[in-house]
Amino acid sequence: MKPWAAAAVLLLALTAVLAGRYQALRLHTAWDQQVYLWQRVWTPQHANALAASRDLFSTLRILGLQVHPREGYREIQVNTPLLKQDGRPLWLVVRLDGQLKQLDEPAIRQRLLQLLQRWQAAGLPVIGVEIDHDAATARLPEYQHFLQQLRQQLPASLQLGITALPAWIGSPALPGVLQQADSSVLQVHAVLSPQQGLFDGRLALRWASQYAHLSPNPFRVALPAYGMGLVSFDAQGAQVESEASVRVAGSTQELSVAPQQVADFLRQLATLNLPRLHGIIWFRLPLESDRRAWSLATLRAVIDHQPLTADWQVKFLPQPNGLYDLLIQNNGPVDAPLPREIGINASRCLAADAVGHYRLETTAEQARFIRISGDQLRAGQSRPLGWLRCQQITPGGTYVVP
Repeated sequence: MKPWAAAAVLLLALTAVLAGRYQALRLHTAWDQQVYLWQRVWTPQHANALAASRDLFSTLRILGLQVHPREGYREIQVNTPLLKQDGRPLWLVVRLDGQLKQLDEPAIRQRLLQLLQRWQAAGLPVIGVEIDHDAATARLPEYQHFLQQLRQQLPASLQLGITALPAWIGSPALPGVLQQADSSVLQVHAVLSPQQGLFDGRLALRWASQYAHLSPNPFRVALPAYGMGLVSFDAQGAQVESEASVRVAGSTQELSVAPQQVADFLRQLATLNLPRLHGIIWFRLPLESDRRAWSLATLRAVIDHQPLTADWQVKFLPQPNGLYDLLIQNNGPVDAPLPREIGINASRCLAADAVGHYRLETTAEQARFIRISGDQLRAGQSRPLGWLRCQQITPGGTYVVP
């Protein structure tokens, strides 16, 4: 092959690769983005969170009713004036706990329809009802009957949606369940085991691909934007702690999902070009006090394909008598684990100490702050690191080890 011909072939191959990547990015960008509001107690922080998220999420999916074997029926007192003012389309989500031994179908439908009527009477722009039920695979026929009866009682103007579990894939009863709903949401985040964490991108891709070829109707994928704690309180088991404390004594193992992990999954998902995949639903809308949820800045960075790198800065706040209070600040676009180590070159130090998640090691020329416990620092926020009283702090002599 002549050199010019080889170059032409190489150029064509490179063009094809770039075109494929552009097409994947375009599909990823075009996906509809929605979000779950899952807080059981509404606070004034919801107003700020909704206002700041208006340009990110087209639709809100709001937990309105929960049915639990021990707690019974629990209606969530949502802020209806705030949601009416927000104006975005919303779904009423009903959570039927998977531990329910059986579904009291007439009672559940009655409570659901009564709540729906109250939401509509308050002027909320409800476009659908979503049933979130982690049914055991063996009970899918029973679940299909419940959905079939509910569909007949719902107003024809409303959509009926369900959440779906990867464990249902392969069940001969799944097609019958999916036929009762106008759309579905595949949940690819769960605690399979503490070792596997909350999210496995490789498994999630496989599940989404399999589900896309089974679903007869549009579906979306629910992705995690949060962490949780597994509280071990006895030898038999553990309890999940997320946005609220479970208020039991025991050791807590924190599980989290890295933003880069989810961003990588989204890029790969876009290349599959799955039929009937209409968008992404994020769990959950973060509030300022929700320490386990990603910040809205992090969610925005992942959705907008921004570089997900931390940018650490050590701030020196001068105080009287040569004292400096120290802060570690996250200037990057995403939440990140606190740095493992921070070093400050300084001499003739009279005293120093670390606070919070760090301990201090000192030499004649340096103060080293070593992380002793892990935690996340949200994008744009800072946290006390410690303090120094030194006669000489070397300009530019500070380093951070992520």
